[in-house]
Amino acid sequence: MQSTPLPKNTVLGRFFEPPGIGKMSPGGKVIVYGVLFSWSAFVLFPLYWVVVTSLKLPIDVNAGPVYLPWVDFTPNLHAWRELLVTGLGKTMKPYFNSIVIALLSTSLCALIGSMAAYALVRIEYKPKFGTILLFVLAMVAMAVAVGVAGVDWRLAAAVAGAIFVLLARTLGRRFKRSVANGDILFWMISQRILPPVVTIIPVYMMFQNLRMLDTHAALILSYTVVNLPIVIWLMYDFFAAVPIELEESAQLDGASRLTIFFEIVLPLARAGLAATTLLVLILAWNEYVLALFLSTSKAQTMPILVAAMNAGEKGVLWWTMCVVIIIMIIPVILMALVLQRFIAKGVLTGAVKG
Repeated sequence: MQSTPLPKNTVLGRFFEPPGIGKMSPGGKVIVYGVLFSWSAFVLFPLYWVVVTSLKLPIDVNAGPVYLPWVDFTPNLHAWRELLVTGLGKTMKPYFNSIVIALLSTSLCALIGSMAAYALVRIEYKPKFGTILLFVLAMVAMAVAVGVAGVDWRLAAAVAGAIFVLLARTLGRRFKRSVANGDILFWMISQRILPPVVTIIPVYMMFQNLRMLDTHAALILSYTVVNLPIVIWLMYDFFAAVPIELEESAQLDGASRLTIFFEIVLPLARAGLAATTLLVLILAWNEYVLALFLSTSKAQTMPILVAAMNAGEKGVLWWTMCVVIIIMIIPVILMALVLQRFIAKGVLTGAVKG
């Protein structure tokens, strides 16, 4: 049954009648902007609560839910002074560690993951399944030799590598079944599906034997390995959408594979790269499990500091924790503002080319 349109000569009909093509009616604007304003208030209220709580004295926080400065309470910088003046050293060290570890691990993920995704798109790999199995068995034998027999890991790695090369060259031709690019891509993303807590004990023992516990390098390498599959999975589709004719033309002009990747392919996929980089940065910035096991004091990050503030003898100091949360989200917001330009330029470039 078709609905009967509102008569144009009524007040309600004129209220919902668009003034022109491509324009919204006054009634439509009221509904759309009302919904947007309500949703924005719903999303931004937690952030407003954090900011307001950071400006309260403990007595104001304990007084109950009051939200209007100079109406319900008088703003005070007590929590900010306590955290950034009195306890500056305890706060700035984890803050600096988080910035260094998150930025370096994200940069490594973006670089290595983009190159791996591009290789999977443009180069066809057919590794033999038996060869992969030999490599896994060699790594297991090396782990047993190091963990059980106490063999030096450098010697065990050299012997395992030599045995793998000999067996691969001897038995490699007899293997028939191979693995395709799609299988490799699925295997990579399956590593991210596996929770980090499942492998944290072997990772802890490995860095303990390497004497790398509580170091920036251990956390950077761990974060990179954990988030690398996400970059490969997301960038794969962006690189697959780049026309291969552009690369073939560049190859005819004598450009190398690396030149094509960095000067042609990567700029065309910068919108996807920017969005992926922002996602990986957020994951690295908020990582808790790896930082909990692999760091103690020297490489402690902000999530560990926030968790420690929740386990004090005095209970949860909400005013101080809100200050920590505010300074913790500032770098992510700044990075989002910086990458937003590249995302917008990439989308505009894609629209023009389309």
